[in-house]
Amino acid sequence: MREGFPLPFFIMKTQNPHLLTPWRRLLQWGSSLVILLLPFVVINGQSSVRIDIPTFSFHLFGMNFRIEEFYLFWLATVSFVFLFLLVTLVMGRVWCGWACPQTTLADLTEGVGRVLGMRVENNRYIGNLWQKVFLHAFFIGLSLLIGCNLVWYFVPPREFFPLFLTGELGPWPLGSALTVAVIIYIDLGFLRRLFCKEFCPYGRFQTVLVDQGTLTLWCPPDEAERCIACEACVRSCPMEIDIRNGFQVECINCAKCLDACRTVMAKLRQPGIIRYSFGQEGKGWRSLLTIRTTLVLFIFLAVSTSLVVASLNRSAATLKVARTKTVASHLLEDGRIATFFSGYLVNKSGREETYSIFAYLEEGDELEINGPAKNILLADGEIRRLNFVVLSKRPEKDTPLRIIFIAKNREQLERARTRTFIPVFMEL
Repeated sequence: MREGFPLPFFIMKTQNPHLLTPWRRLLQWGSSLVILLLPFVVINGQSSVRIDIPTFSFHLFGMNFRIEEFYLFWLATVSFVFLFLLVTLVMGRVWCGWACPQTTLADLTEGVGRVLGMRVENNRYIGNLWQKVFLHAFFIGLSLLIGCNLVWYFVPPREFFPLFLTGELGPWPLGSALTVAVIIYIDLGFLRRLFCKEFCPYGRFQTVLVDQGTLTLWCPPDEAERCIACEACVRSCPMEIDIRNGFQVECINCAKCLDACRTVMAKLRQPGIIRYSFGQEGKGWRSLLTIRTTLVLFIFLAVSTSLVVASLNRSAATLKVARTKTVASHLLEDGRIATFFSGYLVNKSGREETYSIFAYLEEGDELEINGPAKNILLADGEIRRLNFVVLSKRPEKDTPLRIIFIAKNREQLERARTRTFIPVFMEL
């Protein structure tokens, strides 16, 4: 049996070939709608995905990640890098043709152009003036939508629209949306497929990362005799290349040539000539079992597992406390000292929560706290600045007084802790 995705025997007897274009469009539209609508999905009072710059936090499906949890971002970045390598090793440039936003936008705008009766030749739209005006108006509207969509991941739509309508959106959100819109308009109006051919680095990376088992869209040489030279594959190619000439870095593996070939050959009661296959040696998926692919898969799974475990075991709150250096400690009549502390308490539990702060010596003795450190009500993601006084014994000579601060919820369950100390050289 030939490798790839040959037509089933019952399709060979009909003129209804199995086409991949509907599946590709479903993936393109599905992913585009997810990106567009995610900011509108609210979980626990927050957008499902949002970067909150004022609080240096990241909201992700009900979870709140603070900047001090940078290690999670690092793990996520490493995991993504190895996923990128793995997908490229296994699937080649299928990302480019099936899911890349650049390809999705190019397909959409070229489709609108054809609906208007225009032709696309050498990456240019051929049509009369009114068609071009209408098309560029569509470019502008689509570019503005994309620019606003990006800003919605920083400013939630429920805040964005009222601020925009009242003129209070601010220069940074508005400027960012317009800047992105201008870049997208230039891309849609003048670059499109040229970006994939000349500027996108992914195609160059793929030529280095390709393995003997990488999924390939090709025209097998042993099938060349069945080619009837109809050139349907050439006419359908958005990159304007001839896949019959072998591997070309411009090919984005979109499978439009495959569908065109299947459609023509189905009329002759034959399967298509162009196909996907894992490698070009006839080994099928077994050609993926290489040392390089296995190693990348192992590292990706290890890092991803670490990321999941670390995310699930992250603390429900963050507590940072430090001695206030601008206010000296005071020696009280009973021999204790009063030390001023300030800090921040962050609620990351995913719901409204009430916290109380407790202070202990390393030996386990609880210390008295004066100030607003009890029954602190915080909304999810809220940050509260704390200022309070801790009463403790005087540090002994050459022995700093080490203190542990613990944040507990209403059920007296520990949710965060931090350590600090009172030095021996303090002037009392």
